[in-house]
Amino acid sequence: MVTRRDFLVRTGALVPALAACARAASPAGPTVVNDIHSQLNATRVAAVERPRSVDEVVRVVRDARKAGRAISLAGGRHAMGGQQFGEGTVHVDTSGLARMIRFDPERGHVEAEAGMQWPALIEGVLAAQRGAARPWGIVQKQTGADRLSLGGSLAANVHGRGLTYRPFVQDVESFMLVDAVGTVRRCARTENADLFRLAIGGYGLFGVVTAITLRLAPRRKIERLVEVIDLETLGARFDERIAAGFLFGDFQFSTDEASGEFLRRGVFSCYRPIDDAREVPAVQKELGLGDWQRLLYLSHADKRGAFAAYSSYYLGTSGQLYWSDTHQLSLYVDDYHTALDRQLGAKERATEMITELYVPRPSLGAFMRDVAADARAHGVNVVYGTIRLIERDDETFLAWARQPYACIIFNLHVVHTPEGLARAAADFRRLIDRARSYGGSYYLTYHRWATREQVQACYPQFTEFLRLQRRHDPEERFQSEWYRHYRTMFADALGSSATFSTEKGNDRGGV
Repeated sequence: MVTRRDFLVRTGALVPALAACARAASPAGPTVVNDIHSQLNATRVAAVERPRSVDEVVRVVRDARKAGRAISLAGGRHAMGGQQFGEGTVHVDTSGLARMIRFDPERGHVEAEAGMQWPALIEGVLAAQRGAARPWGIVQKQTGADRLSLGGSLAANVHGRGLTYRPFVQDVESFMLVDAVGTVRRCARTENADLFRLAIGGYGLFGVVTAITLRLAPRRKIERLVEVIDLETLGARFDERIAAGFLFGDFQFSTDEASGEFLRRGVFSCYRPIDDAREVPAVQKELGLGDWQRLLYLSHADKRGAFAAYSSYYLGTSGQLYWSDTHQLSLYVDDYHTALDRQLGAKERATEMITELYVPRPSLGAFMRDVAADARAHGVNVVYGTIRLIERDDETFLAWARQPYACIIFNLHVVHTPEGLARAAADFRRLIDRARSYGGSYYLTYHRWATREQVQACYPQFTEFLRLQRRHDPEERFQSEWYRHYRTMFADALGSSATFSTEKGNDRGGV
């Protein structure tokens, strides 16, 4: 019998292929693109290119160079900071680069094209080793959504819910990149090492990543154990789970600001390896599409009810068995807010927007108490949130995990009016300041509302990052609204604009 999770693997692999076919049939020329989750990055690009091979990528880059056009890049289009899109750019949709190239069962490596999305990769790795006594599986992926590309994961240097993992860079053996002049380069720790450090977490500004070789991990059977606990005990519980050999875990907290449990009480779920002789049942308790839609509604209309329903469900799954790779898959309801706005009778369009903050682990409790007080004082509408752990990244240039942090994700309700956006920007800035007050930081991926002073404090290497981008791409071939925002913010520190920006006589960065 095919389990629902296996069904997600298969349909997740199919959906991007069908979407790619539909997009391939659309006409060339100016078109508006947007991100999937926040839907706040509508951008008119000059044309959309959908290369299906490395040679086609090289052709696109060289043609854009001849025409004096900038290039923007996107795969799954889930990022919210505008790093996928640039007004007037030639937009490269990487979804056609979606094949698994080779699988190495001896080393536990898989090479796949960068437009491949996580469900298809998981399915491809499983298909390549059916019947293997000791199979391999992915190490980590982002949770909350599946249809994200490998290239996008590399560009943001993502992380999952591993208890002792570093960001995604730890899983990258090497990658292939087409640079600003159309040269194909292999990047690894010992080959083009500067590009390796810059492009991982470099938001698509150093070239088109066409293929990635990933390090895999032994595929394990794991057991989920669930408790509802108070935040005050979370640090000790994480330590206990790690000492006991658990591999994954997170804490999903109450968002009911009217309750004493707000940002304090949460569902603590961890996963431990078990004997591989135990059978994973074909049918288990899982949330279906209707369940998620109900939870999405409750998370806006009845937060106390949402937490009660969610915690009841999760407690009911304690003791269930999973695989270490496919348990990281999760259902995401595209454009869920359109129907939700109708249900809620909303007068203005709205979506959620994510931010992720980092604080030293001993400061987590004090930080969350400060945020709870601030959210109540300013009427911040927290729809969802979770806490995970991350280990230090000492490899990438624009590293966000500068030490072992607690990672706190807040999903805020944002109304799409000038007043609503201004309010959201202020809310996100205050959250950054709260994290900074404890020696913490924030993730650059989700928005570009941080002030210059906040960017510099949290990423003191940021100006040098922009300088290095120009060194590798002096004509500024690779651009985005994210890049242009920061190029303007740090213009005085960067000096005169690059040749590409000035000689074309266009204030959009040469586009």
